[in-house]
Amino acid sequence: MSNESKNQRSDIELLAAIITVSGDQCPRRNVAARLMHRFGSLRALLHATDAELLACSGIGKGRLSLLRALPKLARRYFEDSLPCGEVIRSPADTESFLKARMQHLDHELFCCLYLDNRHRVLRFDELFRGTIDGTSVYPREVVKEALGVNAAAVILAHNHPSGVAEPSQADERITKRLKSALDLVDIRLLDHLIVGSGAATSLASRGLL
Repeated sequence: MSNESKNQRSDIELLAAIITVSGDQCPRRNVAARLMHRFGSLRALLHATDAELLACSGIGKGRLSLLRALPKLARRYFEDSLPCGEVIRSPADTESFLKARMQHLDHELFCCLYLDNRHRVLRFDELFRGTIDGTSVYPREVVKEALGVNAAAVILAHNHPSGVAEPSQADERITKRLKSALDLVDIRLLDHLIVGSGAATSLASRGLL
C-alpha cells in the first residue's frame, strides 16, 4: 500500500471517530470514506461550503456542526501553544503557532511576535491587513510597538492567501527595511516567516536576513 493510500485510510479512520452523532443510523466510517472520496483531502473537506457538505449522504446538521468545529479547535490548540511568558524553544513551535493563526485567512495579514532577551513571548500583534507591500507596512509602527513592550527581539510573519509560501522580492525588501529600522534601536530581527497552505518559509533559513 502506498504512503498516500495509508494516509488517506488514516484520515478516514480519524474522521470516522469524530463524526459520531447520537441516534444516526448511517455508519460513520462509510460517511467518512464518501467524504474523503468526494473532496480528496481533509483540507478540501473542511473548506467546503455548508451546501456542499449537506449534499453528501449521511451529513446532517449534527455532523455539519462537528466538521465546522474542527478547524476552530485546531486553531485554539495551536494558538495556546505560545501564550505570553512562554519560551520559544524551536522554530517548529513558532511555525505551528503562525500557521494556526494565519493559513486559513483569505486576506493578507502582517503580524509581529515580540520576545524578551530570553525569547519569552511578550505579545503577538496583528499590525497590517491588506496587500502586503512596501507601502502598506510601516517600520515606525513595528519599532514603536516593539519599544512599547520592551522587546529584545522580533519575529515577523505574513500570509500568502494563494497558498504559496515562497517569499517575493517585495517580501525581501520589506524585511530589509524592517531589519534596518529595528537595528537602530538595538532590537534583533530573528526571522520573517511567509505562511502558505500547510507550510511556512523562513527567510532566516534562506539567508535573507
